[in-house]
Formats: sequence, C-alpha cells, structure tokens
Amino acid sequence: MDIRIIKSRLKKLANKKNAEVAQRFFKTDPGEYGEGDKFLGIRVPVLRKLAKEYQTITVEEVEHLLKSSIHEERLLALFIIISIYSKGEEAVKKGIYELYLNNTEFINNWDLVDASAEYIVGDFLLNKGKNPIYRLAKSQNLWERRISIMSIFYFIKRGQYSETLKISKILLHDKEDLIHKAVGWMLREVGKRNLPLEEEFLKEYYKEMPRTMLRYAVERFPESMRQRYLKGKI
Repeated sequence: MDIRIIKSRLKKLANKKNAEVAQRFFKTDPGEYGEGDKFLGIRVPVLRKLAKEYQTITVEEVEHLLKSSIHEERLLALFIIISIYSKGEEAVKKGIYELYLNNTEFINNWDLVDASAEYIVGDFLLNKGKNPIYRLAKSQNLWERRISIMSIFYFIKRGQYSETLKISKILLHDKEDLIHKAVGWMLREVGKRNLPLEEEFLKEYYKEMPRTMLRYAVERFPESMRQRYLKGKI
C-alpha cells in the first residue's frame, strides 16, 4: 500500500482545535519534553480503528510511517506493528523488536512509549536475557529510560516482579518527572499483586525517592499507611 494514501486519510481526519489542545498537553513548546512535535488532532480510538484496517501493510512501510514528524502517524505506526508482532512467528517478532529499538528516537513521547513498550520489548524479552532493558534504563535518552520501566509492565502482569525492583533502583534518582511517575506507577502495580514485596522495597528507599515517585507508589495504600510514608514516619 502507498503510505501516501494513509497520510492523506489522516490529514482529512485532522481537527485543528484538538491539535492545539494536544500541542499543549504533550508539552511541545521550546525546552519542554515534546518540543517541536506536530499534531493533527486525531483521537486515539480513531487511530486504533485505522490500525485494524491497515494491518496488511509491510513492516518496511510501517517503519516509514514511524519516522514521520506527525505524532498521530507515529502512534498509528506503533498500533500497526503491535498487531503485526502479536500475530507473527518468532522471526517476525524478532524483526519488529529490533526495528523498535533501532527507532527509539521516533518513540519520543510518553503516550507512544506507554502504548507500545510492554507489547513489544516486554513480550519479546519475557523469557530471554534482560540486558537490553538495563541498557535502556541507563540511557541518556529520556524515552529509552521510560521504555525500560514501561516494558516490564508485561512482566508484572505475569507475576514476575524482580526486574521492576531492579530497574526502579537504577532510576531512583532520575532527574525527569516522567520517569518518577512511571517508576511509581510500576511499583504500585507490583503492590496491587504483592503488597509485602512493594513495601519491602519502599521501606528501604522511600525516604530518598523523589516525591512524585513516592506518591504514585503509595496511591492505593490505605490512607493511614499512605500518610505515614508521605510524612516519613514508617
């Protein structure tokens, strides 16, 4: 399929008002984390529907779409490759996993990462060596670090928690608020399934955690317990 057909269809679905809202929401001003990103203003459910229609395009074509300067085109590309990945044989999965990690410069906002990391990186590495995740966690690139922590959501959902605690420790002093939120979120997800394990980690590290990370981690705790952590009285 000619990628120009998809791009043309997306332009017809563009909504200027929604685009302006998205530009602000995803922090696209100079110096912000999404600096320079461009939006068409197309809602996520519409993109998911389109992804189902375009599942027959080749991996090469979808990679071209992933390298677009338009945010929704990149998100659509990710939805498509997730679908291709989920239905593919091991060789196809490996190829898409490698394509994903070779193109992290285009997976460059939190929604792009959160919609895809667990389903590709997490799935592919579930029963393999985890070195790539640790390498990403130590990257200078904000989005690669977010890919690292968000990919292990796939492990958490399958009862594997050790990587979450190890990666959380690596990212404990990260300078980015988006990492603080993601780490706290993943710790909270561990706690929903194994509260003693999350508490064991928190009791050792909660006093040195960034405040946002701690708030996210204890969000579902009983109020009295949550307050004790927030006030440093555990």
